[in-house]
Amino acid sequence: MRWTLKPKPELSKIKQLSEALQVEPTIASLLLQRGIETFEEAKQFFRPSLDELHDPFLMKDMDKAVERIEKAIAASENILVFGDYDVDGTTAVALMSSYLKTRIHSVATYIPDRYDEGYGVSIKGIDFAHDNDFSLIIALDCGIKAIDKVAYAKEKGIDFIICDHHRPGFELPDAVAILDPKREDCTYPYDELCGCGVGFKLVQALASRDGKSIEDLTEYLDLVATAIGADIVPITGENRTLAYFGLQVINGQPRAGIKAIIAQTKKTEFTITDVVFIIAPRINAAGRMKHGNHAVALLTEEDEELAQAYALQIEQFNTDRKEADQQITQEALLQIVEYEEQERFTSVVFQDSWHKGVIGIVASRLIETYYRPTLVFTKSGDRLAASARSVSGFDVYNALEACSVHIEQFGGHKYAAGLTLKEENYEAFKQAFEDEVSKTIDRALLIPEIRVDTQIDFKDITPKFYRILKQFAPFGPGNMAPVFMTENLQDTGYGKRVGGEDKHLRITARQGNSANIVGIGFNLGDKYDLITDKKPFKAVYSIDENHWQGQVSLQLKLRDIKA
Repeated sequence: MRWTLKPKPELSKIKQLSEALQVEPTIASLLLQRGIETFEEAKQFFRPSLDELHDPFLMKDMDKAVERIEKAIAASENILVFGDYDVDGTTAVALMSSYLKTRIHSVATYIPDRYDEGYGVSIKGIDFAHDNDFSLIIALDCGIKAIDKVAYAKEKGIDFIICDHHRPGFELPDAVAILDPKREDCTYPYDELCGCGVGFKLVQALASRDGKSIEDLTEYLDLVATAIGADIVPITGENRTLAYFGLQVINGQPRAGIKAIIAQTKKTEFTITDVVFIIAPRINAAGRMKHGNHAVALLTEEDEELAQAYALQIEQFNTDRKEADQQITQEALLQIVEYEEQERFTSVVFQDSWHKGVIGIVASRLIETYYRPTLVFTKSGDRLAASARSVSGFDVYNALEACSVHIEQFGGHKYAAGLTLKEENYEAFKQAFEDEVSKTIDRALLIPEIRVDTQIDFKDITPKFYRILKQFAPFGPGNMAPVFMTENLQDTGYGKRVGGEDKHLRITARQGNSANIVGIGFNLGDKYDLITDKKPFKAVYSIDENHWQGQVSLQLKLRDIKA
């Protein structure tokens, strides 16, 4: 691991903010690193307000979208809410359809089949709309590149409104309205919304015309927070506000479907991390293993008993997903070992029998072992489909764009993308991708990096210090949990390997005459020799609470240890 200490803010700024907020300099330094320089900005950060959300009409085409939907409501047109099969798409469809059903009865939902139709707007979905007299399709978390599909719908007399957050291509579809803050001609103040977030802005705009305030829409924020966590978008600006209030809904009055998922766990309070690792995988499992419709049914169900039945079904999909991804990961790792004789900058693997629903998870797992841009391919109809994942700091979307001569279709983000290509182009693409990455990647990016906020001593770790740190949440990209480094540590002799195969490390450390602090390091069991015999070591960690038999104590969540 590379440990990179973030630059320390100017001492004069630390002193000024520390005095203005009456907090210790370390807290002021952490805030400055997050771009918070004034009392007013700190107040906004620690006490988010729904009033801070931007006017939805600042988004390009919002007025056109609202006008078209209001026309559909007035004329009792049939509206089809269409969305992708992942968490962002299914939560967006649940949100939009739930809201529209408070205004008009003739609303239906459509999630494409991952295996039969693939990603995004589909011909089959448009044909379904035409056959059932839908005159308006609202596409969520997809559609920004669906030029041919939108043209096909237009021929059939169907209008399209697109709510997307992916990067547009050179040409935009001929839709009635395209809401995407990443459009070059869109001046909306925040361009990191997820697909469900863009959908929420449309609901906010519609509701405002109907005399409703933002407070009237908080019931939808459990869906928005779930999508923000699952889609790994930055938790800054508007996303942080939406996530903050969405977590309050999840922990207070979640919809029946999310409540049913929570009931299957032993947790009493959910953080964004819990949303990412507990709620999101279950919602995702429906689209991965069966069909995204199951997720929408769960998220829109109002009857608690029915929601519990749906959640049980989805729990089984999640169990099946775990088994599939473990098996495929092992098979993929064997493939990589076979071609490791020469230095490589990418991992590209393929087997036609791999389950398409889990290849994205497998790509992420492979990066845990071989830290480099990774693609996992499987057979999908008469094409090969792949999920791409990247390492921190490297834009895999740009790398795919450079190889587009070999690709039929691709889309996504800097760190995650999907693509399809003809099987005969696989080897040529694989080589082109390797060549492009080897040419453009900074070699340092191939070593995992831990970015350390600041160096502290154990005496700085007090209950008051931790209480303020907790208020930095919700954490995520752009606002990660603070990571600290402390030197000259010694284990008191109680350090040991724990867990299956001794994979984890538990230490009881002290620094000089400080009080002892317990630390737990997952997958750090191989570092045990560094702490034995009271050898001095340094550690990077975040600070956590340990709840044990009714007692609460502070502990270190170890990220790495060095001599």
